[in-house]
Amino acid sequence: MSDDHSTKHIIQSLMVNLAIAVAKGVAAIFTGSGAMLAEAIHSSADCTNQLLLLLGVRRSAKPPDREHPLGYGRSLYFWSFMVALLLFTGGGVFSIYEGIHKLRHPEPVEQVWLGLTILGFSLLLEGGATLSNIKELRARAKGRPFLRFVRETKDSDLVVIFGENSAATLGLAAAMLALTLAWATGDARWDAVGSIAVGLILVVVAVFLAVEVKSLLMGERADTEVDEAVARIAAADPDIIEVLRVLTLQQGPGEVMVALKLRMRAELTANDLCGAINRFEAALQRERPEVKWSFVEPDVEA
Repeated sequence: MSDDHSTKHIIQSLMVNLAIAVAKGVAAIFTGSGAMLAEAIHSSADCTNQLLLLLGVRRSAKPPDREHPLGYGRSLYFWSFMVALLLFTGGGVFSIYEGIHKLRHPEPVEQVWLGLTILGFSLLLEGGATLSNIKELRARAKGRPFLRFVRETKDSDLVVIFGENSAATLGLAAAMLALTLAWATGDARWDAVGSIAVGLILVVVAVFLAVEVKSLLMGERADTEVDEAVARIAAADPDIIEVLRVLTLQQGPGEVMVALKLRMRAELTANDLCGAINRFEAALQRERPEVKWSFVEPDVEA
C-alpha cells in the first residue's frame, strides 16, 4: 500500500473513531453502563492507535541514511506492534477489569435508549468501515484466500486497521446485546458481562496482531512472487545457467531486499559477467518495483 493510500485509510478511521469515542463517552456518563464505558475506552484507544500508525507511516518514508542504509521501512512494523500492545492493555485488560468490578458491584443502567441509539449508530459506522477494509483486502489478495492473504500480507497498517475495525464491530454487537439483556431482565450483571466480552474480543485481536507483526518486525521473507520473478528472468537470460540460491527480506511495505547466487556461463569475460548481472537486476526491478536492493553473487561451472 502506498504511503498516501495508507494515510487516507488511517485518517478516515481516526475521524470515525474520534466521533464515536465522544458519543460513547457521553452515553457512558448518562447511562452508567460498564459495557458502554468499555466501548468508549476502546474507541479512545483506537484514536491513539491511529496516531501511532500515522507516525509509523511518516517514519517509514524517510530515505536511507548512514545509520540506516536500508531505510526506515521496518519502523512501521514497530509502531504497528505498539498498537497491538496498546489495544491489549489500554482496551482489552481495562475493559475486563471494569467488567469484573461491575459484576461484583452491579449498578442499575439508566437511559438505555440513549446507549442503544449511540451503539447502533456506531455499529453502522464501524460496520461500513470494516466492509470497506475487507473490500480493499480482497482487491489486493488477487484471488488468494482472504484469511491466508491477511496472514501473509506485508502491509502491517492494513492488517492493523482490519483488526481494529473487526474488533470494534464485534465489540459493539456484544455491548448492544448486553445492554438490551440488562434492560429486558432488569439484571445489571448482563452489562458487566458485556464489558468483559468487549475486553476479551480486544485481547484476542491484539494477540493476533502482535503475533503477525512480530514476524515482520523480526524479518520475514518477501512474497513468493519475487522468487518466481527471479526464476523466470534467470531462465530467459542465455548467460545465466541456473539460480543456486535466493534470499529475500521484507524491509517494509513495498520494500524488498534480494540476495542471490547465480551460476553463469564459464566463458563470460569480466565485462560480460558484469553486463549480465546488471541486465538481470534491471529486469528484476522492472518486473518487481518493490525490490529496492539486489545483491548478486556469480558462480561458474567447475
